[in-house]
Amino acid sequence: MTNALRCIIAGLALLFAGCAVNAERGKTTQTTGSDKVLRHKVVRTTAYTASESQYRVFGATNAVGTRLKSGEINSAAADWSHFPLGTKFRILDTDKTYVVDDYGPALVGTETIDLYVRSHRVMNQWGARRVTIEVLEEGSYEKSLELLESRQRNWGCRQMANNIQKQIGTKY
Repeated sequence: MTNALRCIIAGLALLFAGCAVNAERGKTTQTTGSDKVLRHKVVRTTAYTASESQYRVFGATNAVGTRLKSGEINSAAADWSHFPLGTKFRILDTDKTYVVDDYGPALVGTETIDLYVRSHRVMNQWGARRVTIEVLEEGSYEKSLELLESRQRNWGCRQMANNIQKQIGTKY
């Protein structure tokens, strides 16, 4: 058997194995109850914790003014012009559910989602990962704009609001 043929056979074997793994993963992460998958998306994720130096001013409070969530549903930060306030999603690999209720200046202009975790150790273990998410509920661009309106002195908030306005064709 030639080397080229061996490479093709090995490649096909890997492809079929990968398909089998993804099919099995899909079976174990099907939605239950009222969760309906709207779409799948591959995104870059990072993690943050309220005890990081730049977040100590805000404590464990999100952009909405409520406590950051960790448990059955977890908090996440994102550029609200990509993932608006209230977007609910599940990470397939971990089967954890998150809701976008925060934003951060480093996220503006990116499709990166920052996942809230309780400790530096967990944050460092997560690092930066590309994951597949299931969007379970779309957030609200209107609610995002409403919250960003009073924060226009902040460059990131102003940028997110401008990008949202371009998407939905409105001015506030």
